[in-house]
Amino acid sequence: MASLQLEDKVVLVTGGNRGIGAAIVALLKELGTKVAYTHRSDSDRQHGALAIPADVTDKAAMEAVAEQVEQKLGPIYGIVANAGINRDNFFPKLTPADWDAVIDTNLKGVYNTLMPVIPKMYERGEGSVVCITSISGERGNIGQTNYAASKAALIGLSKSLAFEAARYGVRVNSVAPGFIETDMLKSVSGKVKERIVSEIPFRRFGKPEEVAWAVAFLLSPIASSYITGTVVRVNGAHHT
Repeated sequence: MASLQLEDKVVLVTGGNRGIGAAIVALLKELGTKVAYTHRSDSDRQHGALAIPADVTDKAAMEAVAEQVEQKLGPIYGIVANAGINRDNFFPKLTPADWDAVIDTNLKGVYNTLMPVIPKMYERGEGSVVCITSISGERGNIGQTNYAASKAALIGLSKSLAFEAARYGVRVNSVAPGFIETDMLKSVSGKVKERIVSEIPFRRFGKPEEVAWAVAFLLSPIASSYITGTVVRVNGAHHT
């Protein structure tokens, strides 16, 4: 039977308690991966190998997360930078607090997550990083200037880090989901959802599991061993 060869690999997923993150954790666990994930609420449902309450905006907390994962599970092979928030509003109504909250979580949070681990990946000569960006970061979206800016920046981060990391055997890629059936989509009105679906060639929203499989493929040391610096779109041809 074919394998992605992720068995016993240690992977850290940020924001792995719900939505796309939870689907990624569940699939990796099914594939035999040793999964650790962060979450911000003690009341969140916990699953996976190791659940750690931590806020990605806290640099010291993420340093402690990396140390805890390596002590309990072993050397971190993969990182899925998934944690993200949105604070949508039209630009003239966007408050500095809403701008900062999104940038701090979606962009600086990735810096805080990667910084304690990347040097160790370089030393070990292997590793795979997958950043979860968004269709909004590629084509923009009304009312999401802060969110789109953070997600577009992640693509630039991934591509640039891919150039740096390649010489050390470390790969860095991004997955850009379209509109996926998660809690974030639940807040959208029925009429708006109908309009969005009409624009998607598949005529439906994506499922978290469909994003998870793209992530697993990019993490795989065999299936995507020559792929780095790329963006995999999971959007039903909504944006190509």
